[in-house]
Amino acid sequence: MKGRQGEEGDVPEGGAAIGAALGVAGGWCLKHLIRKVPLPAEGLYPLRTLAGAFAVYGLTTVAHGSGFLAVFVAGVLLGDVRAPYKKEIERFHTALGSLGEVVAFTLLGLTVPLWTFTMEGAWTDGIVLAVLLAFVIRPLVLTALLWPMDLSRGEKTFLAFTGLKGDVPVLLGSYLVSSGVGDANRLYDVVFVVVVFSVVVQGTLVPTVARWCRVPMRSVELEPWALGVRLRDRPEGVARHLVEEGSPAESSTVEGLAIGEDAWVSMVVREGRIVPVSGATRLRAGDEVLLITGEDENAIADLFTARGT
Repeated sequence: MKGRQGEEGDVPEGGAAIGAALGVAGGWCLKHLIRKVPLPAEGLYPLRTLAGAFAVYGLTTVAHGSGFLAVFVAGVLLGDVRAPYKKEIERFHTALGSLGEVVAFTLLGLTVPLWTFTMEGAWTDGIVLAVLLAFVIRPLVLTALLWPMDLSRGEKTFLAFTGLKGDVPVLLGSYLVSSGVGDANRLYDVVFVVVVFSVVVQGTLVPTVARWCRVPMRSVELEPWALGVRLRDRPEGVARHLVEEGSPAESSTVEGLAIGEDAWVSMVVREGRIVPVSGATRLRAGDEVLLITGEDENAIADLFTARGT
């Protein structure tokens, strides 16, 4: 695309490559920063990652790259990093992301006057396009892409159907209006109808389609209470495992687990409640087990994984 970044949402040629490169560099720098540099208060740790995201975006924009891509890449690299106060950082950014979604949908909704839908025929064109995308185009494309993968027919069908659209297509559609493309307002309305259809119709049908395809789904109840212990140094050898159905750990007693002499079970959480642990405690599928492990953590993890997965 032509133009400089910042004009009509354009990114110069090569901007994606610059964004990806600076995202990797920014993620690497932030990883060492959050692990090595302590801060005086717990509340500052989430703010530091937020400031880091702004810095990565700003530097990439100055370099005429894609700031959004750079922040995304940096976030992916930081996702698996063991860092101090990581749970607090994740909770902060989850809440911030939810707030951003609410604000984005509200503001984007205010840009669409309903009276234009009937005048310009956006309702008809949008619904026809949405039906084609949901029930024809996406299933055909995903079926071809998922064909060589080791998935059941039901899982492939479920993935082919659940292509929900959100506020990003509406945001991208707004670029048509700002760029002055011919018939831009009508195209923007069509995009909005497609998104509404996807959220309301496809989103409502997801549980039903999952049941038809025999893809297991379950409701997760909120667990508002947490138990934690603060330590000065990074804990080594602490692992948390979920007992999967069909795993060697299922129906085994704690004493009967083949975890070796250098590991022991310190806590078991069952259905949101702590279970008193003894050698005779029998584990069930769905239990969360906290262990203090030795060196062979992978072998212990296999005990809690279902056979054949």
